[in-house]
Amino acid sequence: MSDDDRYRFGAGVMLLNHHGHAWIGRRIDNVDEAWQMPQGGIDRGEDSWQGALRELEEETGIIPQLVHRIEGSPRLELRYDLPEPLRGKLWGGRWIGQRQHWFLMRFTGEDHHIDIATEHPEFSHWQWAEPQRLPDLIVPFKRQMYRDILAGFADWIGPR
Repeated sequence: MSDDDRYRFGAGVMLLNHHGHAWIGRRIDNVDEAWQMPQGGIDRGEDSWQGALRELEEETGIIPQLVHRIEGSPRLELRYDLPEPLRGKLWGGRWIGQRQHWFLMRFTGEDHHIDIATEHPEFSHWQWAEPQRLPDLIVPFKRQMYRDILAGFADWIGPR
């Protein structure tokens, strides 16, 4: 088994509005005030770009026609490890963390196009946040990954 086989493959989206703020949602399944950007697993036969768009729509109600990838921005490949107590509980204990492709996108719609009351809701609340605040709002075991996301997209983050 390769090291990558121990990590669930997924995709994530840093979605910026026209003010340069990032979309985050407050997780329903966490008793702490844990916020995160849209992210999730990749389906069989799906590439990471398609998976990122699907996850964005499933979690936020935002349709792909209301976003575009920010020109020139890289696809970041990052990973995080689950804390030991969570490893046997999440994803049937199959993976020790996630390996994700992250995409930087711009939201071209209006706030009323966002609807977190989806078929399988993951968030109880949502907000736009200054990107630099993100590591302080995420669960501790994902903070370094969020710092790496900010560093990887630094040249493209900001108002349009």
